[in-house]
Amino acid sequence: MPRRDLVKPWKAMLAAVGVALAQLAGAADPADGEWPSAARDPANTRFSPLAEIGTGNVANLRLAFTFPLGVERGQEAAPLVIGDTMYVVTAFPNYVYALDLTKNDGSLRWSFDPKPDPNARGVACCDLVNRGAAYADGRVIINTLDAHTIALDAKTGRELWRTRLGDINIGETVTMAPLVVRDKVLVGNSGGEMGVRGWISALDVASGRMLWRAYSTGPDKDVLIGPNFKPFYPQDRGKDLGVATWPGGAWKLGGGNVWGFVSYDPALDLVFHGTGNPGPWNPEQRPGSNHWTAGVFARRPDTGEAVWYYQWSPHDLHDYDGVNENVLVDLPIGGRTRQVLVHPDRNGYIYVLDRATGQVLSADAFVPITTTKGVDLRTGRLIYNPDKEPRAGRVVRNICPTSPGGKDWQPSAWSPRTRLLYVPHQNLCQDTETFEVSYIAGTPYVGVDNKMNPGPGGNRGEFSAWDPVARRKAWSIKENFPVWSGALATAGDVVFYGTMEGWFKAVDAKTGKQLWQFKTASGIIGQPVSYRGPDGKQYIAVLSGVGGWAGAVVSGALDVRDGSAAMGFANAMKDLPQHTTKGGTLYVFALP
Repeated sequence: MPRRDLVKPWKAMLAAVGVALAQLAGAADPADGEWPSAARDPANTRFSPLAEIGTGNVANLRLAFTFPLGVERGQEAAPLVIGDTMYVVTAFPNYVYALDLTKNDGSLRWSFDPKPDPNARGVACCDLVNRGAAYADGRVIINTLDAHTIALDAKTGRELWRTRLGDINIGETVTMAPLVVRDKVLVGNSGGEMGVRGWISALDVASGRMLWRAYSTGPDKDVLIGPNFKPFYPQDRGKDLGVATWPGGAWKLGGGNVWGFVSYDPALDLVFHGTGNPGPWNPEQRPGSNHWTAGVFARRPDTGEAVWYYQWSPHDLHDYDGVNENVLVDLPIGGRTRQVLVHPDRNGYIYVLDRATGQVLSADAFVPITTTKGVDLRTGRLIYNPDKEPRAGRVVRNICPTSPGGKDWQPSAWSPRTRLLYVPHQNLCQDTETFEVSYIAGTPYVGVDNKMNPGPGGNRGEFSAWDPVARRKAWSIKENFPVWSGALATAGDVVFYGTMEGWFKAVDAKTGKQLWQFKTASGIIGQPVSYRGPDGKQYIAVLSGVGGWAGAVVSGALDVRDGSAAMGFANAMKDLPQHTTKGGTLYVFALP
């Protein structure tokens, strides 16, 4: 009989060897070929470790199969792949499809219709989009536009639980992709344009029971700010700033919605999430810094307790929000390796923050900027240009970037091989006029008339590779329309993205040289993913279906003669209907 005091050490040693062999072999770990969440990993890198498709053979990519989604609205989601099944969630009405990858022909295993309230369509801000699902413990978890979170049995599609999180009658919707951290599902709301108060909630994966909710405005007890809250900068310290930095009770209609991507660092045990614009857009109606909007929180996932906060755009003047993805990487800065958070913000700067403390280490412009004059790295403060501050009774011209920002929701990708961040973004400016607006529940609470136009050079979009250590662009590709799709980086040193005309492109991760393209039936605003099929081959998948805020002129059939439509975006997209049509199709590619 073996000695018991030797069994545990031998088991630990064998387990360690197994992990090391799996890491060395790469292919020995089946998870490296899966895509379990919108960003693939909780660090939000959108990096695939698969390398079968590389710079030398990507030109040979061929269409493997397609699948019609049955919905012709903006398709912003990332497909999920677990084992031999792909899961796709569509724009409203948020159908869910499970596809059998063993057959490689788009065969359906099951489908699910959540039957969301159709009235949600009337309060959605920027098209009827959904940004994807999450997988955990045999469950596929989705959010619906009418503010419900639903868990489905991954094998059968049977509904396991459904939790109502918001109220569409006051303008609350949910469009973001959930993130699962251990036994909790993290979900935030949309509705800042309706005077909705922002929040992020944690639900129990097993039951759907709400465990905690943290608001983005209001007293500290509502924001889950307690004695362990240690913001790096003095302007973020003080009691009940979520009330004191607002006039009267304006914080109750203050926005700060959490509709972007959420990140998680298991080593620090911190969740990172952005907060959206304050309401209304008209800044004269809400004097003050408007905490805790247009910023980023670090929280404990078990309790929601806030650990630190930083405000990208205090008293947000231009609807710059703060919800864009926070990519968690380790970088050599100042002679030592730092645990950082890289964030390309709508205000036009790419930030690098110490993710343990919230200190701003760098902030550099990646688009033309007229609205601000930089970020003071000593104080962390954004330096506004007073000439571009909106004021009632006058039109302020040449505001760059526009309200959708230098980059909106469309997520970037990080490659640990090239050490570059691949950023899909726009090049737009706008003219703005503000007016006083009154709050009526469930109706727009904006107070701004925008007209957007192409930025310097005339190209409306760009796809850039950013070096966060050198603090500059490594290379950049100009595109006619805003690049409204997500990015995908792979270990084959190939980067993928889509255009609003419907081109799906592959470029060299090191140089930006175009290596391949394929024309889909509609503009691409989805998030491309890569996976290993049951046959052992590497595949690339993306949803085609133009829409979102940038493509609403097509998906919403708007009259492009009205330049103020889509909150001014229509003025910059008048010719988009000449280049693409409505659509909703999954495309999957592989080498022959």
